Amino acid sequence: MKNPWRFFFVGEALLLLWAVWQIVSSPQLLILLGFGLLCLYMGFKRQKRNGFWFIIGGVSVFLSLVSSPALWLMLVFGIVFVGLKGIEVSGIDPSKNAFWKKKHITIVESEEPSAHGGTKVKQPLFGNERIGNQVYEWDDINLLAISGDTIIDLGNTILPKRDNVVLVRKGIGRTRILVPLGVGVMVEYATFAGDLIFEGEQSTLRNESLKVYSEDYDENPRRIKIITSTFLGDVEVIRI
Repeated sequence: MKNPWRFFFVGEALLLLWAVWQIVSSPQLLILLGFGLLCLYMGFKRQKRNGFWFIIGGVSVFLSLVSSPALWLMLVFGIVFVGLKGIEVSGIDPSKNAFWKKKHITIVESEEPSAHGGTKVKQPLFGNERIGNQVYEWDDINLLAISGDTIIDLGNTILPKRDNVVLVRKGIGRTRILVPLGVGVMVEYATFAGDLIFEGEQSTLRNESLKVYSEDYDENPRRIKIITSTFLGDVEVIRI
């Protein structure tokens, strides 16, 4: 017998012993169970079996058994264990398509400059997304997501000589931001639990916020401010 099944049968046996103890230690349940068994016995002993005794006996036994919490635990434990073993045998990975594993990528590409007329963009909270793939002129990024890995690639645009902003607010997931060389970077990171990887250093935060700068931030005319706020998730700034 394999170890998981041994654990299953031992657990069920212990719960059964607990159920027996609950019934025996309760006079009401014990009397009800004894009455039900007696009715069933009388139904079997009669030459002309009467359905009345079987119904009364079956209902009495059923009520005495379902009144024991241990038997409900046995049922729940058995369903959960058999269900998990069935998933394991079938080879199905329930977390394969989980929402927190979906990738989210924001890439900026180029086109001719256009007049500023204002834009309204609907952001999906789950799943894959590609934003700004037809934009030449840089525009600040304001990203909101509940979960998933996010990649923001700034290598396909030219940042103007000013303070540029990337704002990311997310519930759960990893965030990676690709920043070209020659751009001054400031990162402000707030999280309940996560790591910040920046300039080859890793900082672990627990319900904290952290602000760091690149060495050339003050002198560089092209600067990017990366402001991230997450519940659970790491943030990594990668130079390209």
